[in-house]
Amino acid sequence: MSKRVAFIFPGQGSQSIGMGKDFYDNDPLAKEIIDAASASMGIDFPSLLFQENETINETAYTQPAILLVSMVAHTLFSARSSIVPTLLLGHSLGEFSAVCAAGALSIEDAVKLVNIRGRAMQEACSSIDAGMMAIVGMEDSGVEAVCAQAQSQGKKVWPANYNQEGQLVIAGLKSDLQSLEATFKEAGAKRALLLNMSVASHCPLQQSAQVSLTQALEKMLNDNFIAPIISNVTTKPYQSKEDAITLLAQQLVKPVLYKQSIEAIAGDIDVAIEFGNGKVLSGLNKRIAKDLTTYNVYDMASLQQAIDALA
Repeated sequence: MSKRVAFIFPGQGSQSIGMGKDFYDNDPLAKEIIDAASASMGIDFPSLLFQENETINETAYTQPAILLVSMVAHTLFSARSSIVPTLLLGHSLGEFSAVCAAGALSIEDAVKLVNIRGRAMQEACSSIDAGMMAIVGMEDSGVEAVCAQAQSQGKKVWPANYNQEGQLVIAGLKSDLQSLEATFKEAGAKRALLLNMSVASHCPLQQSAQVSLTQALEKMLNDNFIAPIISNVTTKPYQSKEDAITLLAQQLVKPVLYKQSIEAIAGDIDVAIEFGNGKVLSGLNKRIAKDLTTYNVYDMASLQQAIDALA
């Protein structure tokens, strides 16, 4: 009996200097993909990825950098393995990597698309002091209640990333987030940590970014999905260009339901493979669905380990 496998892809925050370098230095196909993206975008990706710089933390560059490394990992795996995913899933930006891996975007277009997405997200928050805050050690319902009460008082704060039980990231105006720090702690949170971000993702403050993203999606997406994608917005599968355009645009202003998505698919898959830098999603998966084994592909050694384990 063949294993039911989910391909999963990390989002913003997983970046680090040096990611993808082992692939680039040791596999000609990886070098070809990264160099082609550099030529297509006019971005020196080897410098962005491998040399110390601050640009990699700017949203418009972070997103294509993370997606590019994820797609290199996925491409090298697919060149060595005949495994076809049962479904694909990504965390925020990672959903675009999932769509690319499903065949509905070329790597070149996917890199361009998330650069457009990143620029639009930055622009949406350019005239406001926006931010995000991690709430740790509190039930989702409690965080939601504090946000709802704050909204009733005119504050702009919303749940944004449901990562795991006891870890929910909220987004909004930085001053409103900071004003709630004591409230969250009084309500039982262990920590209410303002993140080092100038963009408020997955909340209504991103509404203006939907226009340019939708236009780019309509132009770049095709309708050739090899397997369904699990939507961050609904936790349900989709497998068409029409649905992808709608759901990926909605994702800008709706929370990422990652925890709920893993809970929804855990009984339908045997293993997951995380493609891209680090082990962020693997760590979340261990705490969301303890029986779900997640392999990682982030360098040449982990690539071979995943292939061997699934042979």
